[in-house]
Parts: sequence; structure tokens; C-alpha cells
Amino acid sequence: MQRSSARLLALTLVVLLATLVAACGGSGSAVTKPSAAKAVGMLPNRVVIDVRTPAEYAAGHIAGAQNIDVEATDFGARIATLDKKAAYLVYCRSGRRSALAADQMATAGFTDIVDGGAMADLVAAGAPTE
Repeated sequence: MQRSSARLLALTLVVLLATLVAACGGSGSAVTKPSAAKAVGMLPNRVVIDVRTPAEYAAGHIAGAQNIDVEATDFGARIATLDKKAAYLVYCRSGRRSALAADQMATAGFTDIVDGGAMADLVAAGAPTE
């Protein structure tokens, strides 16, 4: 009898753990990281944010993107003014800063964020620039 109780307890714990992992991870995340080609196809339906420095932005950026420097001290305050329910795509030079920005936005309550990664990859996949 003790052996079946122990098995039942172990099974219950496994099911509980699997439920917690599913609820907290992956598929429920506000951030997605598609291929550059897929991200380019999403551009018309998203608010596009270039999270590089103003100097990098001025040298060229994805058409229609707004510049909010993720490493600026006012990044949190600037994203706080945005609609948290809107759909966003963030990008940078190499993908490091876009990942940081996407994570910060998700933590701040944004629900639909695409990490577009590196600008060069987006441009190579057909993103227009200005």
C-alpha cells in the first residue's frame, strides 16, 4: 500500500511540475524571435522600434521605425508611454540590445513583442530603410 501511495505522490508531483513549466515558459512568452524573413513580413502590422543609439539611428534605420535607445537612462520611462497591448518589433545592430529591450518590455507588461534581431539581417531579408 505504501508503494502505490508513493507512486501516486510522485506522479502528482510530475504533473504539477509539468503544469508549472508550461504556464511559465516558452509558448506563453510575450516575446517571439522569428527568422528575419518572417520578421520583415510582420513590419507593416507592428510598431517598429530601433533600440540603437540616436547616432546609429541617424546613419540609417528601418523605414518608419522610431528610436528608443535601450541603453539610455530614460528607456523605461519612454516605453512606459507606449500602448502595452499594441504589437511591436524591436531591432538593433547585432541582436543583443533588441533581446534586452524585448525582455524589458515583456517585464513591463507588453504582450506582443517580436525581437527582430540585427538590422543587417532584416535589410538582407528585404526590409526598407531610410
